[in-house]
Amino acid sequence: MVAQHAFRRCLVLSSGARLTSLIVASAFFMEQLDGSVIATSLPQIGASFGVHAVDVAIGMTSYLVALAAFIPLSGWISDRIGARTTFCTAIVLFALTSIACGLCTSLTAFVVTRILQGAAGALMVPVGRTVVLRSSSKQELLAAISNLTWPGLIAPVLGPPIGGFITTYSSWRWIFFLNVPIAIAGLVLALTFIRAIPVAERRPFDSAGFVLMTTTLVAIMFGLDLLARGEPLAESLGLLALGCIFAALTWRHVRRSPAPIMSFAAAGIPTFAAATFRGGSFFRVAIQTAPFMLPLLFQIGLGKSAFSSGLLMLAYAAGNLGMKTLTTPIVRRFGFRRIVVTNGFIVAFSLAMCGIITQAMPDAVIALLLFASGLCRSLQFTTVNTLGFVDVPQPMMSSASTLSSTFTQLAQAGGIAAGALILHGVETVRGSGPTPGLTDFHIAFLASAAIAVAATITMLSLPRSAGADVSGSATG
Repeated sequence: MVAQHAFRRCLVLSSGARLTSLIVASAFFMEQLDGSVIATSLPQIGASFGVHAVDVAIGMTSYLVALAAFIPLSGWISDRIGARTTFCTAIVLFALTSIACGLCTSLTAFVVTRILQGAAGALMVPVGRTVVLRSSSKQELLAAISNLTWPGLIAPVLGPPIGGFITTYSSWRWIFFLNVPIAIAGLVLALTFIRAIPVAERRPFDSAGFVLMTTTLVAIMFGLDLLARGEPLAESLGLLALGCIFAALTWRHVRRSPAPIMSFAAAGIPTFAAATFRGGSFFRVAIQTAPFMLPLLFQIGLGKSAFSSGLLMLAYAAGNLGMKTLTTPIVRRFGFRRIVVTNGFIVAFSLAMCGIITQAMPDAVIALLLFASGLCRSLQFTTVNTLGFVDVPQPMMSSASTLSSTFTQLAQAGGIAAGALILHGVETVRGSGPTPGLTDFHIAFLASAAIAVAATITMLSLPRSAGADVSGSATG
C-alpha cells in the first residue's frame, strides 16, 4: 500500500514537472520565434516606415543583442523577487512590448520597442529554465530539458515561413499581435501550475559587473552580426576585439567581486564546463550553420523558389520534433558520454552529406536527408543541454542557468556568423564572385562538419559515468 502511494505520488510529481517544462517551453518558443520571424517581412515593414528593407534589419539585430545583453541581469532579479514572479513578469512585459512593436509607425520607435522586447525575452530564458530545473528531480531532468530544447531548434526554422505567411495574407503587425493571446495563456498556466520558489539570499546589485558584461556581450553580438551580414571585416574584427578586451576585464572583476552580477562558479563542474564552454559551444556553432546556409543553398545554389525552400526546411524541423519522444529512452539506454560522442560524429556526417546536394537530387531525397539530420541534431542538443546540469547543485541552478543561457546565445549567433564567414572565405579563395556557387556551399558544409568533429573530440575526455544518476545507464 505504501509502495502504491509512493508510485502515485511520483506520477503526480512527474506530471507537474512535465507541465511546468511545457509551459516554459511555450514561452521560449514565443521568444525564439521573434528573433527570426520578421526576416521575410522586412520589405513590408520598410514600406510602412518609408525606409529600405535593408534598414529594417536593425530590428532583428537590436532584438538579439538586447536578448544577450540583459540575460546577466535576469539571475540577479530572479534571486531578489523569486523565479516564478520574474518569469511571469517577463511574460507580461513581452506581451506589452509585442503590442508596442505592432503599433510602431517609424523605424526609430520600432528599434526601441524591439530592444525592450529583447530585454523582456532575456528574463524569460534563464529564469524559465531555473523554474524547470528546480521543479524537476534528477530522474525527471532529462525529459524536462527535452521539452525545453525544441523551441531553440524549431523556432529559427519556422520563423521566416510563418512571418512570410502572416505578411502575405494579413499584415506584418499581426506577427507581434499574435504573441498576446499566447502570452496570456502562458501567464494563466504559469500562475496556476508553477509553484513559487523560495527567494535565494539577496545579493547587492553589481553595477560595475553589469556594465562590463553588457559591453562585452553587445560588442561580441554586434561583431558577429556584422560578420554574418558580410560587412567590412575590419569593423567586425574591431568589435570582436573590443568584446574580448571587456571579457577579460569582466573575468577579472568577477574573480574579485564578493557578489558578481553573474557567477562563474558552475564553470568548475566538469560536465557543465564541457556542455557549456568546450564541446557544447562548438556543437551549437556547427549545428546553427545549417539553418542559415540551407535556405541559401536551395535558393542560390539550386535555383529553387522561397516557397520550395521553406517546404524542404519543414522536413528539417520535423526531424527535430520527431526525436523529442525518443531522446529520453535512447539516453537511458546508452548514457550521456556514448551519445554525445557517437551522435556527435553522426551530426558531423549529416552536415557533410548536405555538401553533396545537387540540382539532380530529387526533393524527396533531400527532404529525407534533412529529416535524418534534424533527428540527430535534436538528440545532440537535448543530450548536451541536459549534461550541463546533471551535477549542478540546487543552490547553484540560477547562476548556472544564466551562465548557460548567455553562452548559448553567443554560440547561436556565432553559428550564423561562422556560416557566413565560411561562405565568404570560400568565395574569396575560389574567386567565385559576389554570389556563392554550388561548390562553395559544398565546401562550406564540409567546414561545418569539421567543427562538429572538433567538438566531438573534446567530449572524449568525459568520464564514462558522466550523468549516470540522471540517465540511469551504467555507462553514464
